Amino acid sequence: MSTRQQRPAKPYRRPRRDPVRILAYEALRAVDERDAYANLVLPPMLKKARDKGELDERDAALATELVYGTLRRQGSYDAVIAECVDRPLREVDPPVLDVLSLGAHQLLGTRIPPHAAVSATVELARAVLGDGRAKFVNAVLRRISARGYGEWLDRVAPPLDEDPEEHLAVHHAHPRWIVSAFWDALTAAGTGEATVEQVAEALEADNERPAVTLVARPGRATREELLNGTATAGSWSPYAAHLDEGGEPGALDAVREGRAGVQDEGSQLVALALANAPVDGDDRAWLDVCAGPGGKAALLGALAAERGAGLVAAEKQPHRAGLVARSLAGNPGPYTVVTADGTRPPWQPGSFDRVLVDVPCSGLGALRRRPEARWRRRPEDLQGFAPLQRSLLHEALRAVRPGGVVAYVTCSPHLAETRLVVDDVLERLPGGLAAERLDARPLLPGVPDLGEGPDVQLWPHLHGTDAMYLALLRRTA
Repeated sequence: MSTRQQRPAKPYRRPRRDPVRILAYEALRAVDERDAYANLVLPPMLKKARDKGELDERDAALATELVYGTLRRQGSYDAVIAECVDRPLREVDPPVLDVLSLGAHQLLGTRIPPHAAVSATVELARAVLGDGRAKFVNAVLRRISARGYGEWLDRVAPPLDEDPEEHLAVHHAHPRWIVSAFWDALTAAGTGEATVEQVAEALEADNERPAVTLVARPGRATREELLNGTATAGSWSPYAAHLDEGGEPGALDAVREGRAGVQDEGSQLVALALANAPVDGDDRAWLDVCAGPGGKAALLGALAAERGAGLVAAEKQPHRAGLVARSLAGNPGPYTVVTADGTRPPWQPGSFDRVLVDVPCSGLGALRRRPEARWRRRPEDLQGFAPLQRSLLHEALRAVRPGGVVAYVTCSPHLAETRLVVDDVLERLPGGLAAERLDARPLLPGVPDLGEGPDVQLWPHLHGTDAMYLALLRRTA
């Protein structure tokens, strides 16, 4: 037996449980493993933790920032992490990469002191990954902490003058194909080639936390009721109110009772534009073709009721049709909710005076709210949406009578989902069916920076709304 004195074993130390970071980690795993959306999985997780007394409001705010901040800048953080590991990122286990991303965000995107960010993330790694991988996390985070965020971006991104799109992609945390799509859309809406500064502003706006916007449904609630110490008036819609930071929509009587709801101001504006567009002759029958989950249908139903018109709200998916019915419950005027496919409609052609067709799309206009979508979507996804978008618009034009108006709406600025769809459908209309574009800009009074028209593209950086697109078409024959 050796006479050398043996070093006493280190006593086992149970990792400190950090409910904030564990919850944030579990939310990121749900997004990664189940293709879940953070805005759907995080709120119930936070509520459960608060109900159990594990989190207070300050903790919940930190967990929210960790989840959304990590997801928004995931691409930039991946580029930094790739510089600090000794293997390709695809060879790093996804749970380990999620912990590293959380740590990178704390180091590079928050005011948490570096030593605290590293220590807390290593403790998280020890709790969810084990001691061995916690050492790896510690080593990588210490390399990351050696530079600030700006220094890292300058290191991992190509120079602006060599590759502008890739430079913007890394600096503003978007896939390159989305940078290119935004550049094209901004150019199409203006009088010349969009500048690097304009594209950068559009991209960076997706990295800002959006305000929670409410809508007071006409005839059921007033905006003044929502402004009673709880919210501030919206910028453009007469029914919009921005909830104060930290405010809960469910705390308002009008929201609980369905007289008001949560709805982005851009969504309100496109519905209002359709409601105010000039039509020839009668104005009694309105149609919402893709009505789920019901926000626009509830606003349209209330506006129709003020004029003595009725609304038909159609939704293909039965469970979403149920959400539409819930949103419309209590509407002061006549309405009908039907489960129907807008590409094979049950109604007769020419049955309606106004038609809203808010088509399924990539959702690139709502990346502020669903930051993970920018990394999940692929350019080829748009090819899958294209036939459906064209078919829905074609059938919407058949559904409206001559002199009536169709609003083609999508929550995307991508030209392949906006102007090109409308151009293609109008060029291919069969004999006996004709339509003309209307200038939508005068129907959004007071809203600036609406471009050359006649269609309207809203932007987060210009209007504070989701990037909603609107084309108004009047059937002429």
